[in-house]
Amino acid sequence: MNKKRQTVLYILTDLLAASLIWLLFNLIRYREVAQYNFPSLRDFLLYSQVLKGQILIPLFWFVLYFISGYYNKPFRKSRVGEFFSTLVTVATGSVIIFFRVLLNELPPSFYVYYKLFFLLFILQFVLTCTGRAILTGYALRKLRRHEWFENVIVIGTGQDAHKISGDLHESGYRVAGFVREKGDGAAPAVKPDEILGTADDLEDLLGRYQVDGLVVAIEDKSKTVPLLYSLYRYEKPVKIMAEKKDFLLNVKVKTIHRIPLVDVTENNFSEFEKNVKWFMDKAVSICVLILFSPLYACISIRVKTDSKGPVFFKQERIGYRGKPFTMYKFRTMYADAAQQGPLLTAREDRRVTPFGRFLRKYRLDEIPQFWNVLKGDMSLVGPRPEQRYYIDRIVRKAPYYYLLHNVRPGITSWGMVKYGYAETVDKMIERLDYDILYYENMSLILDTTILIYTVKTVFTGKGV
Repeated sequence: MNKKRQTVLYILTDLLAASLIWLLFNLIRYREVAQYNFPSLRDFLLYSQVLKGQILIPLFWFVLYFISGYYNKPFRKSRVGEFFSTLVTVATGSVIIFFRVLLNELPPSFYVYYKLFFLLFILQFVLTCTGRAILTGYALRKLRRHEWFENVIVIGTGQDAHKISGDLHESGYRVAGFVREKGDGAAPAVKPDEILGTADDLEDLLGRYQVDGLVVAIEDKSKTVPLLYSLYRYEKPVKIMAEKKDFLLNVKVKTIHRIPLVDVTENNFSEFEKNVKWFMDKAVSICVLILFSPLYACISIRVKTDSKGPVFFKQERIGYRGKPFTMYKFRTMYADAAQQGPLLTAREDRRVTPFGRFLRKYRLDEIPQFWNVLKGDMSLVGPRPEQRYYIDRIVRKAPYYYLLHNVRPGITSWGMVKYGYAETVDKMIERLDYDILYYENMSLILDTTILIYTVKTVFTGKGV
């Protein structure tokens, strides 16, 4: 399956439908309204504003469909989900066009407004739905006939792996093979020639077999969490068999041929929310970096004159899907503080400079991280990223910490707002409860709430 090709087909179909719909709608507009202002249909269709609309309106629909998240996943779409997604998006777009374009018309009676709006909505919905249904139906038939499939590698060679491979095949997946987990010396339940190697060989196997995803089906469930952490770096969807009373059931479960699978690389945001969050991250970061540049300059000068050392403090943190990145902050400690190794900052920490204490109080030391957000390492809101040194200690007591790697880390978080800085590993675990609560209830409304609380924290100086 070619995901890029299928996405392009959906986009082209939507653009073609939107262009045709707007042309048909203009014919209706002329009969209902424009004939009183234009001598002929030709004059109306060649009018500059009408020609501009013929280009801009389809582009408007494309942007709206993109934001809705419809193009995020071109395969395995639900017909019901597609129907309601299109219905909501078309209704929203029709209202926007009505108030932005149609309300400027001067019809002979107010009734024409209602007629134009519902005709636009019906045309847009029916033709868009028809085009999408054709493409989706074609793709589903190809999957059912096994003409199209997703390549997956199953990690595990026991009975669970053998059982799930058949169910995956029935659901349009092709099992490229199996790999042994580390230290697994048990006799395999799958054919020996289907075993491609061990988990250490995955990097080479992913490219060789053009793998689209990984399925974890190991017998020893206690090894699941450490194994998952090692798989994040491959940046492929990872699914596991859902177990009762499993903490991983906090993430989305999708049933495939009666087998419930948890996609542990997914979070609880809808595709629409993901796109809006991404857009807001970029827009806000650009605005802050530009508008607050004088503040950046003032803080930089003060940090430099307050004590010897660089203006910025750089440190490796673990981010989305376990990927390391360099996080930036204004330096708040004396330059030799880092030589003491990984240490959490205490409330009355002598390593903190006088100006650094002020920066930490108002959380101003964090604002260079808007650059991390613009780069895509972080988000405005999300669990705070930690050093690998502390992560290794946290997961010994709270293995569910790894769930947070399904979310891009943030400048601010529910844990930072409600708990604040943690001075010990035990306190980091206490704060983790707030981050898990955020993870289970992720929404744009909750993100907005956290941002409001953060602004309050900054202005009241309760950052420490």
